[in-house]
Amino acid sequence: MTTRVTIHEVAAAAGVSVSTVSKVMNGRYGIAPRTVDRVQAVVRELGYESSLGARSIRSQRSGVIGVLVPEIEPFSAEVLKGVSQVLHDTAYDLLAYSGSRQRGSEGWERRSLNRLSGSMIDGAILVTPTVVNVGVDIPVVAVDPHTGPADLPTVESDSFAGAREAVRYLIDLGHERIGYVSGRADLRSSAAREAGYRKALADAGIRPDPRLIVEGQYEDRIVRRVARALLQHSDRPTAVFAANDVSALAVIDTAVEMGLDVPRDLSVIGFDDIPEASRSLTRLTTVRQQIQRVGAEATRMLLTLLEGQEPRATHIRLPTRLVPRATTARVHAGVATD
Repeated sequence: MTTRVTIHEVAAAAGVSVSTVSKVMNGRYGIAPRTVDRVQAVVRELGYESSLGARSIRSQRSGVIGVLVPEIEPFSAEVLKGVSQVLHDTAYDLLAYSGSRQRGSEGWERRSLNRLSGSMIDGAILVTPTVVNVGVDIPVVAVDPHTGPADLPTVESDSFAGAREAVRYLIDLGHERIGYVSGRADLRSSAAREAGYRKALADAGIRPDPRLIVEGQYEDRIVRRVARALLQHSDRPTAVFAANDVSALAVIDTAVEMGLDVPRDLSVIGFDDIPEASRSLTRLTTVRQQIQRVGAEATRMLLTLLEGQEPRATHIRLPTRLVPRATTARVHAGVATD
């Protein structure tokens, strides 16, 4: 069984330091051309091509697509599945990357791209990036960026229309006191869902009640706390629309802990249609955004850019669809609706 050639062996054979080999592999400046040629020759001679850095030296391509996420959670996991499906029949490998302590840290994508671009990845997909002016020389596509479409090619779902459809559905079931558990205030898609909620109420002539709108931040612990306060009101809502499925499931758990029956006492709708939504004990009514398709479309766009071509569209907004299940029902006769 052969052992993999190490960077130390390359350095020894080339008569240079390990740091010099590293600089050559990463294409950094400050190394004499003769030294660069010698290191590259040793890399080829020793069969160090299996390394991503060496492969990049030889072909200027690593053959790797990077997907950068602030954290691995249900949404980003589904995006990754979509990316993987498209890359399956290509020569590209997939690198999923989540740096430490990135959540809530603006500009995390810049730091991550600076570490990976140049030798590790040929292009990148950024999932919910906080900024889009990343300043790198590789093609980059953004999925659901905080600020919405900008200079980078982007793929997102129609959060406004999806939210409006969800709340209209609750209104058609006779609900008027409809609560809203929002997501993260810094996400444009979260703001669009609140706008859709408000638009549906306005269309039905229902004035939004500020007491029924709470901020969950897509955090289970926070959602449970604000949901309990919301459902303790004497004139509590008869229905709740949550900005994502994770929040909706936390609302249901809290309601059940408080002795409420879902959907008899409280109807609940989520947003996303993650796998857990249809596998839960009480199957969740939700707005389905095609998350895997979002990842797939972003990948196709990136592959087009890597081929040196312009994609047919640089900003894609995919439609959503309401999926009624077991957590919504008509207002029960015994529930006050004001």
